[in-house]
Amino acid sequence: MTKRHINIMNINKYSGSYRVIAAAALLPIGLFFASCHISRADDENTSENQSVQVKIIHLKKSSLDGSLRLPGEIKPFQFADLYAKVNSYVKSVSVDLGSQVVAGQVLATLEAPEMNTQLLEAQSRLHTKEAMFRASRATYERLLKTSKVPGTISPNDLDMAFEKMSADSAELLSARSSYHEVQQMLGYLVIRAPFSGVISQRNVHPGTYVGPAGKGSDKPLFRLEEQQKLRLSIAVPEVYTDEAAHAGDVRFTVKSLPGDTFTAKVNRVAGSLDVKLRSEILEMDVANKNAKLLPGMYAEVHMPIPGKKDVYVVPKSAIISNSEKVFVIKSVNNKALWVPVKTGNEANGQVEIFGDLSDNDQLVQNGSDEIKEGTALQAATK
Repeated sequence: MTKRHINIMNINKYSGSYRVIAAAALLPIGLFFASCHISRADDENTSENQSVQVKIIHLKKSSLDGSLRLPGEIKPFQFADLYAKVNSYVKSVSVDLGSQVVAGQVLATLEAPEMNTQLLEAQSRLHTKEAMFRASRATYERLLKTSKVPGTISPNDLDMAFEKMSADSAELLSARSSYHEVQQMLGYLVIRAPFSGVISQRNVHPGTYVGPAGKGSDKPLFRLEEQQKLRLSIAVPEVYTDEAAHAGDVRFTVKSLPGDTFTAKVNRVAGSLDVKLRSEILEMDVANKNAKLLPGMYAEVHMPIPGKKDVYVVPKSAIISNSEKVFVIKSVNNKALWVPVKTGNEANGQVEIFGDLSDNDQLVQNGSDEIKEGTALQAATK
């Protein structure tokens, strides 16, 4: 046997061994892919056959009356900051802090000596103008009477006398107006209560220099508040403005009177929203004859909100919210379907919902975003 034949035989021998080794090495890989394929098929069959047990509710229309709990502020029914009309000095003060006053009562008396001088000047000018008018009127009346005899008085003289009387009459009216103006200004030296109420601020004493707001004084002489009747003011969020405007009696409490509950009724609605807070101001009148409530108190208001008629109401647990939307899970042919909704009033664990829904739709009572769309659903038996 030649050397060339020996080499060929050796090559054939080694190549056969390599094929056996390669086949042995590839066998586990094939088994791995086969097992993966079988496992995936099993998972798919399991997910297709597996269903989630849920509680199902049947959707029906009803109404839901809710309530709001809002902070409120108690204010005087009306108040006034009283300033001096003219620059003057306080002569006397008739009331003090907390005094109960009635409309028209004198609160303080002021004095301004220069006003008396102005009154005397106006009075003197008035008397002068009255005398001038009486003289010009008498002259005109005499000329008018004489002019009835033809040729005695020229028409020009009669016209001039009439114009003089008219001018004196106008100056008399001006003088009389100036005199009354000074008299009225003197009347402002007596500070009276514009309505019945309580003096909640007193900032002056006898001898104090006072004047109009921003000129003679930085603070008012007095602050007068009506407290027999108060205002309760609350800011209602935009979403509840329509219902709150038709609310009935409102209950409220204050921290300083624990255990006491007060009632009021909505009397006034602002009719527009605050551009910053997006809320509407509502006011209620509160009787306060026993003076238990004080202006400035903060109240916790419980306002009933009448629900809309014929809306869908579901348990709060049926509503799911995530970063994208708010929705409920609807069962369609025993498959989960996410339906976006908007919520309304909420009370006693029930919530109004609005969306693409119909009567007798089947919804999942205890929804969760883990129940994906298309998941098989099975109604739980009680």
